[in-house]
Amino acid sequence: MEQWKRTILSGNSYFNRGELIDAREQYLQALALAQVLFDRWAVADEAVAAFVISHHNLADLHLSLNQPEESAEYLCAVHQRLLQVIQDPQMAPDLRRAALRHSNKTYSELLGFVSQYGEYPRTQRLLGNSGGEHSRSALQHPAVYAGTHSYGVH
Repeated sequence: MEQWKRTILSGNSYFNRGELIDAREQYLQALALAQVLFDRWAVADEAVAAFVISHHNLADLHLSLNQPEESAEYLCAVHQRLLQVIQDPQMAPDLRRAALRHSNKTYSELLGFVSQYGEYPRTQRLLGNSGGEHSRSALQHPAVYAGTHSYGVH
């Protein structure tokens, strides 16, 4: 966790100075760490938070680079992965519960993105009403609202 924190903070520092290429490199490293350690972290909520923050920072960065479609890809990727974890009975129960809690944030971010930047092919597939992978009713479960997390990115 400490290495991920150092990497994400370094990326945030670059981002705040406008050094977006260096920020991107740090955010990609943080994402790689979060992915490798996702189901190995001692605290499931921290693992999922690191995964979400890494994706959301990359999405924010791509918006700063005027690349909204790339941003949409990161927002969709994280939300889709959380939905997969929620539905995977082989995942640890704590990890599945953490994914459910954090999916509220990823869903809200996706809806906010679409309302501001419009839809892209992947957002349409993920959020579409065609009964695809996304189930809005699953996200309306009361457990989603238990234990909110503060995302202090940038």
